[in-house]
Amino acid sequence: MREVTSVTIWTDVVNFVRARHEVLEESDTWLRFRLGLEGDRTQQVSVRKLPEVGGTAWIEISSPVGWAKSIDTASLLKLAGTAPVGGAAVVDGVALLKHAMPLTDLGVREEFEPPLRLLATQADAFEQELTHADEF
Repeated sequence: MREVTSVTIWTDVVNFVRARHEVLEESDTWLRFRLGLEGDRTQQVSVRKLPEVGGTAWIEISSPVGWAKSIDTASLLKLAGTAPVGGAAVVDGVALLKHAMPLTDLGVREEFEPPLRLLATQADAFEQELTHADEF
């Protein structure tokens, strides 16, 4: 059995994403990729390795909804309040949904993929509702 560390888990996340999605940008602790959705829509997603908390590896998943200056952010907050995962934020002028989560040795597919898909699908639906576009 292999020793499970935050580096091992992060490597598993990166390899999982690389094998399934088009990677757009990448660093040692962050990657941005395009996820295919239903109806020929796509959604950009970023995953960032966070510092360990109590010996547990954490990651943050985020997905843009639109340019903050171009959307009704109050509507975004209301929509985000109905979402089962993620919260709304504005980073570098981009309104997005983001979700932080611990990863253990259960496996990337079991722990990472469900919230990833859910967050990206929600962000895309909010983008469509608030911008009537598919920019991200």
